[in-house]
Amino acid sequence: MSDTPALRASDADRDRTIGLLREHMAEGRLTLEEFTQRMSGASLARTCDELDELARDLPPPQARAAPRRRPTRLLLSVLGSTEREGRLRLPRRVACVTAFGNVDLDLRQATLEGDVITIVALGAFGAIDVYVPEGIEVDLHGFALGGHKRAGGRDPRPQSGTPLVRVFAVSLFAGIDVWRVPIAWMHKPWREVIRGIRSGEHRELAP
Repeated sequence: MSDTPALRASDADRDRTIGLLREHMAEGRLTLEEFTQRMSGASLARTCDELDELARDLPPPQARAAPRRRPTRLLLSVLGSTEREGRLRLPRRVACVTAFGNVDLDLRQATLEGDVITIVALGAFGAIDVYVPEGIEVDLHGFALGGHKRAGGRDPRPQSGTPLVRVFAVSLFAGIDVWRVPIAWMHKPWREVIRGIRSGEHRELAP
């Protein structure tokens, strides 16, 4: 066993690792959940060995291949429901549209094609729910007439390199919600996530 002390990591080393992880996320190798977990690990890493471990199972730059999964660009629901979850591939802009129905878009296992994605949520007499891992920066704006637009869950200070999910919401007697899902709840079904956040259970979890 070597007595050589591990090399201490600098802020620049941590930023490089987070940048590398972000590239792999954009290429479909890391989901938002995995990226969030590893990004937190990089921010807390004290040595270069700890940083290297975070990317040990990822291929080197020359071995990368373009993702083949077709990106999700539109979710449409009229008098019904549309649900998308799992290993989705999201482009820079996604539209969620519902009339007298509901749309559920779960980003927990999604991969993003860029650092910033924009979700345009248009709802009339229905509901749109977007689920985002806690720690991913969310910018919700728009307007509501006879309905609501709101974000639920904890909103921790974003770390350097965190993707931004922009949601532009237009509600006409519709409920448009963004749910920040704690890492510990990454595999909970949607109803349990919503129930837990509404009851305040998420506040009892370690950040």
